[in-house]
Amino acid sequence: MTAHEKNPEDRDQERFQPTRTHLSAAGLRARGWTPAMVRQLLGEPDLLRPNPHFCSAPQTRLYSIERVEAAELSEEFRAASAVAARRSAAARAAASRRRREVVARIAAEPIDVPRLAPHRLATLAVEHRNRRDEERAYERWEHVPDPATVESAEPGALDRWKVNYLRHRLTRYDELLDGLYGSTGRAAAEELLRRRVCAAISKAYPDLAQECERQLRERECGPPTG
Repeated sequence: MTAHEKNPEDRDQERFQPTRTHLSAAGLRARGWTPAMVRQLLGEPDLLRPNPHFCSAPQTRLYSIERVEAAELSEEFRAASAVAARRSAAARAAASRRRREVVARIAAEPIDVPRLAPHRLATLAVEHRNRRDEERAYERWEHVPDPATVESAEPGALDRWKVNYLRHRLTRYDELLDGLYGSTGRAAAEELLRRRVCAAISKAYPDLAQECERQLRERECGPPTG
């Protein structure tokens, strides 16, 4: 059988496959339509159907493919498409500029780590750990708080709690990420901020450098977890 030949079963499936007659808003979006273009060039939908997933949701708006294709041949559609493309390009350029500005600010921002005496840092770190442990009991019914003390903490756990506490003290630097939303740009900025915060902690407390590096490797140097 050649590449252009089809067996009888394939031809039967094509023969009985229903012909698509309408497009949803998602279908229009895939063809380059914006909501404004739909309102301007198509107006009211040709068909309304109940939402297939949620009965209480608004009805699905469907537009005749024949009417959509006719509109796509018009000068109005071409002009509106050109305007939409320019606006999209401008938005992308603005977002890219914003990412560059935020990354530059993160790279230049001085990060001031509080310098505390060893026992004072250990005490505050354990108190912070115990508060987070109590909060988990509210978040998860099965969790039973298990308060720790400086004396009962193992060295590795105490170092982890110290780094977590210091990161908690430095969360104000998250304000530098304002305006960056879910995107590769935000991920890169967050990574840079994590590394700068952990590097500052390591410089202020050399004995915590190994724990900082461990948390960076495990990508835990984000919102403190306790």
